[in-house]
Amino acid sequence: MTLNEVTISRAILEEQHQTLIDYLEMDAAVVGGGPSGLVCAALLAERGVKCALIEKKLSIGGGMWGGGMMFPRIVVQDEARRILDRFGIVSREFEPGYYVAKSVEAVSKLTAAACSAGVEFFNLIAVEDVMIRGDGRLGGLVINWSPVDMAGLHVDPLTVACTCTIDATGHDAAIARMVERKGGDLHVKGEGFMWAERAESQIRDHTREVFPGLFVTGMAANAVAGECRMGPIFGGMLLSGERAADLVAEKLGR
Repeated sequence: MTLNEVTISRAILEEQHQTLIDYLEMDAAVVGGGPSGLVCAALLAERGVKCALIEKKLSIGGGMWGGGMMFPRIVVQDEARRILDRFGIVSREFEPGYYVAKSVEAVSKLTAAACSAGVEFFNLIAVEDVMIRGDGRLGGLVINWSPVDMAGLHVDPLTVACTCTIDATGHDAAIARMVERKGGDLHVKGEGFMWAERAESQIRDHTREVFPGLFVTGMAANAVAGECRMGPIFGGMLLSGERAADLVAEKLGR
């Protein structure tokens, strides 16, 4: 078979351009491809929600890839082990109440599950602003290529409309902070010091709608609430993603 370079290029461009056009309007946009964002997106798509995941980096997985200090293992407490099992992630009991899993397997299987459920991924895309209209709710995102932002180039962005936005940007709580900076009725307290037990026990309660149309999950939820950080234990992140999916699905009537 003779390979035609133009055909290869056309296949990529036509397919991705059509996908982008199809997702200029969507039910839910998850911003951030870490563990909570992946779980949230996968579970929403399983319920028939038109969902895209927007990630500013090239790779998906957030902090879970590196495990703890680049040792590719993560810890999950007993309460969240069922989510590992649900996505086919192998774990073993380290001591009562604590399970250890491979970080690379966890990220890969969560990502594969999201793809299989119908989530559309837009990586290397940064959200640089939000759209809030007269109704006072967040109804869209202003997006651009991450390299444009990194290089400081003056290139005008594009916009996408979404009924619900899920801030899964981690410690930065980037979307929530945009709303705050733009004068929205939202105060981001910023995350506290390391206290795994407290952070893990509170993160699910902090996962909520913090501004009309904007939900927070994972470390973004703790950052908005002024809660502690937890390090390389990820049960709370997984449970937070599940909680966010439940809340958004309820909002959308799914």
